[in-house]
Amino acid sequence: MHKSDLRIEAYGTVDELNSFVGLLADQEANKERLPFLREIQERLFTVGSSLAADPEKETLIKPDLLPEDLQKIEDAIDEMDEMLPPLKNFILPGGHNTVSFAHIARVVCRRAERNVVSLSVDAPVEEIVIQYLNRLSDYFFTLSRKLSQELHAEEIPWTPRANKF
Repeated sequence: MHKSDLRIEAYGTVDELNSFVGLLADQEANKERLPFLREIQERLFTVGSSLAADPEKETLIKPDLLPEDLQKIEDAIDEMDEMLPPLKNFILPGGHNTVSFAHIARVVCRRAERNVVSLSVDAPVEEIVIQYLNRLSDYFFTLSRKLSQELHAEEIPWTPRANKF
């Protein structure tokens, strides 16, 4: 298998995401969230091992993602959403370093999801892996908004330039 193989790209991007989650978890603003962020890192190792496993080996024992893992992400999103104002515009990533780290985790997670979806076209991938990455990127977006609120950082709305034709 070449380093450019889509399977390696997929689990390599998940590994990259895990590193960014570690950076996010190390932020003082996430002290209370540290156990949950560490749990996410554990699940990302599960995802990576699932993606790295040779699908031809039937005897392979690998850790599983469970529906409960998805539910924990959903519950965390819902809990933060209850405390956030409705989103009326697209927002620019930034406003505070910690907020930016959450946005970086979000976009790396989206890239991991795209890579895994591409891999699933030609190779077996557990559907829950794709679902987990999809919901996790939404978690990081919501977390970025919650961190902006907690850190009193401005959410910077995107204002499209008016077209003059």
